[in-house]
Amino acid sequence: MTGKNKLRGVIAAIPTPFTTTPEPDIDRFVSLAGRLLDEGCDALNMCGTTGEATSMSLAQRKALMSAAAKALPRDRLMVGTGAASVTDAIELTRHAGELGLAGALLLPPFYYKNVGDDGVIAYFSAVAQMTATQAIPLYLYHFPALSGVPFHPALVAALRERIGPRLSGLKDSSGDLAYSRTVAAAVPDFDVFPSDEGSLMEARSGAFAGCISATANLSSRLCAAAWRDGDAGALATASAIRKRVASGPLIPGIKAMIAEMMADPAYASPLPPLTALPAAESETLKHDLKGILSRDIGF
Repeated sequence: MTGKNKLRGVIAAIPTPFTTTPEPDIDRFVSLAGRLLDEGCDALNMCGTTGEATSMSLAQRKALMSAAAKALPRDRLMVGTGAASVTDAIELTRHAGELGLAGALLLPPFYYKNVGDDGVIAYFSAVAQMTATQAIPLYLYHFPALSGVPFHPALVAALRERIGPRLSGLKDSSGDLAYSRTVAAAVPDFDVFPSDEGSLMEARSGAFAGCISATANLSSRLCAAAWRDGDAGALATASAIRKRVASGPLIPGIKAMIAEMMADPAYASPLPPLTALPAAESETLKHDLKGILSRDIGF
């Protein structure tokens, strides 16, 4: 994937709605995805942390990928394919490549802690080698607070040297923009996506490829105005939304507000071990977001 086809801009880390069985709710997922793309998202990151991928089975993740590829523009879909098992990561990445999705976002192998660089390099080398026929672009998912396995800059450079340009970039969910800048500067032609939409002005200058944000689900139009038009006021409002939502449990809060946005309470329920935002907290969050907004975005 090169040139104009590369993933860029505002990418919402889309949550997964579930049925009561519980299975991924394909129809609701597609409806939400279509709305986000229509309202300004350049692409979507599905089956990530916000999408609760690590709580889903391999079969569920593959089924959701397949349905999304059938119903949505495949060149605007990045999918999380990371797993503790290298064979599961290979299977998921191969499936994403066969579907023609735009990119595969991979957590490091996250169960064993204090893994040496050689082990991480061996893991990603196996994924790259065993999916070479599909050759979907690969992206690293740096989220040390949850994975416990950081991609320090020297490791990123070593992985790029081993895998080559197919290793296209990195999502940085550490919250440390200095880290994002260091990695972007250290590896040539490497697309770094911070997880905070507050970085979009810096991204416009070319430092980053955009952002991959959970709260962009709630502020897609504002983020698009910042990315495309340099609208600082829109970005300030989007950042205020992020700060308020992130002050509580992030995924339940996002799902609760998407349920409001879509006028459908079924969007609010996460999979165990996460629990839905209590009704009183949901009402307070909705009230606070209405106070932040200068224009209606659906709440």
